[in-house]
Amino acid sequence: MKAENPEDLQRQGLRERLESILIRTEKATSWHDEAGRLRGLVNHEGYVPIRTRLATEDLEFLAGARSDLLKFSELGLRLLDLHQPRDAGGITSDAAHPILRCRSCMWRWPCPTFRAMSESFGTQPDIPDTAAANGAGPHEPTKGVSR
Repeated sequence: MKAENPEDLQRQGLRERLESILIRTEKATSWHDEAGRLRGLVNHEGYVPIRTRLATEDLEFLAGARSDLLKFSELGLRLLDLHQPRDAGGITSDAAHPILRCRSCMWRWPCPTFRAMSESFGTQPDIPDTAAANGAGPHEPTKGVSR
């Protein structure tokens, strides 16, 4: 497989993003013990009176966020290792750009799993969107999610 394929660049960008999440998360201090201490500071309105309001649900999230993110990023990396392009091995009129299939699910590359991961995690702006280049159309933003 050639490194200059757009699929390889997109896959490489996604791998780098997941690995950076994993590295940052491993370096982060777990909030598990701190969340336990902060629970004792929850006032009668249900918040810890600090610079920002932390609800009990926020503290629950922070308590497990590091371990959850570690597991999540490891899952993403494992899925990325499973779903990668390979030459489909058929006869093609364009030898420079062979037809690629996912080595795991055998869908035409990029497979639905890789596309979903790419859409969810986003890719760097300088990495071409291969799904759009293959005629899959523009990606729509996730609806119903607000931050």
